[in-house]
Amino acid sequence: MSAVLVAIRVPAAPEDAFDAFTDDIGLWWRPSALFLLTPRGDGTLSFDGERRLITTLASGKVFEIGRVTAWQRGARLAFTWRQATFTPDQITCVEVTFEAIGEDTRVTVTHRGWDTIPQEHVARHGFPLQATQGHLANGWRASLAALRDRFR
Repeated sequence: MSAVLVAIRVPAAPEDAFDAFTDDIGLWWRPSALFLLTPRGDGTLSFDGERRLITTLASGKVFEIGRVTAWQRGARLAFTWRQATFTPDQITCVEVTFEAIGEDTRVTVTHRGWDTIPQEHVARHGFPLQATQGHLANGWRASLAALRDRFR
């Protein structure tokens, strides 16, 4: 299974980086026009405890993006990820690790499963897998940069 891998250094301890990732995702998340979560946009993302990742749209409607599969504060977070246009069996997976590097933390996002989404699917825009993953990586980079900026 192929994967998108993006990493960034954050000027914070691993626990603080984890808390900002999970508690503040609605503040630092940057929607990508190519990968909107719903046809109505991304809304405001949040983790519903340690159980699921959701987005709340302007209408108040809640869409479940995915289920949390690992929650290890300061070390590892994993969850499933699906867009509203995915069929029930189309799911991608995100793993986020938090590794101390001196006084900083390397936050690494690995997003797997886009090779299971057909090229003709609206979420892929007809792009070959490599192009889809390149665009997805750019989206994750923008969001992680916004996460890092919360500590400056």
